[in-house]
Amino acid sequence: MRLALINIGCLFTGDINNPLLPDCDTVIVEDGTITQIGKFSDLAAEVEQASTVVDVNGMTVAPGLIDSHCHVVLGDYTPRQKCVDFLDSYVHGGVTAVVSASEVHAPGRPHDRHAVMGLAIAAHHCFKHFRPNGMKVFAGSIILEPLLTEEDLHYVAAAGVRYAKFGFGAYDDPREGEPQVRWAKAAGLVVMSHCGGASIPGSQPILAEHLVVLQPHVLGHINGGPTSLPDEDIELLVTQTDMALQLVQAGNLRSALRIVELAHQTGNLHRVLVATDTPTGTGVMPLGMVKSIAELSSLSSTPPEIVWSWATGNNADAFRLPTGKIAAGWPADLVVIDAPWGSVATDAAGALRRGDIPGIAAVIIDGAIRTRRSRNTPPSRREVLVKERK
Repeated sequence: MRLALINIGCLFTGDINNPLLPDCDTVIVEDGTITQIGKFSDLAAEVEQASTVVDVNGMTVAPGLIDSHCHVVLGDYTPRQKCVDFLDSYVHGGVTAVVSASEVHAPGRPHDRHAVMGLAIAAHHCFKHFRPNGMKVFAGSIILEPLLTEEDLHYVAAAGVRYAKFGFGAYDDPREGEPQVRWAKAAGLVVMSHCGGASIPGSQPILAEHLVVLQPHVLGHINGGPTSLPDEDIELLVTQTDMALQLVQAGNLRSALRIVELAHQTGNLHRVLVATDTPTGTGVMPLGMVKSIAELSSLSSTPPEIVWSWATGNNADAFRLPTGKIAAGWPADLVVIDAPWGSVATDAAGALRRGDIPGIAAVIIDGAIRTRRSRNTPPSRREVLVKERK
């Protein structure tokens, strides 16, 4: 099946090094994969052969958002907030993929090594076969515990688990988790650590003095989940380490803006990630990703296309994901966004610079249209026009 998107007014790529393609107004998709990007005048023949043509009416096309800190468990249900179909609703917020930040909210979460491994393996394999409204759920993040051995971590990696989370294990001192973090990294897992104050019963504060010993790949919610690190810890971690800097909606906005400022000053924009850290006590937030993008675009000196890259391509790079950028060979996981109806802005970028939530006019996952106008965002100023050919 061939899909063509035409009449694109602006194209965000998700690539931090090349975030805009200003001269491209057409994207061709074959069997769910982007094959060509360019001008309509050069791709007219391919558009003519498309089975579905989406006229985006001058709006912005961007990669689908990746929430790299989402507490899934099993199914489209969160026990923490007792909410059903929250992932389906996140798709209406432009989120086409989420990464598990561990299935920590499983009722009666076990701590013995076999059950800890089993929970991660089960979540990974369940979500391989379950995609709410087409969403890609990269689940199964093993919670690191003192009883886990080096062989255990290689075992779960061989079973398909790709992620590990530090911060909820039964360690008396967080520094004691260094062997498990090191073994998880050696097994090929991407390791994310809790940062900041304790978030739930059974957790404890994890500060810079612990993190420089642990050396995870990703500093999870470095702006607080929800309680922020001290200012001096933030400065040390941004300026003296190379770990990814994950900013979350459920964290401290003041700290997030300081981290962005430091990242600009030190040339570390490639390390910044955007996520939500939901569902948690903060709640279920279908618009959590776009809300963070609007806040960071309007309250910092960062252009919206760069912030969008933090929420897409940078997440893809940090978590080794096969989605998050608009380029030939990448899956067609896309959102069509515009200024919301009633905004003084005339396009999505202008709305984000003002701090307005953009209107989502369509969400496409693997080349299939999953939504038209979002049920959660304000209505877009314009609508997509879809033509199906038999």
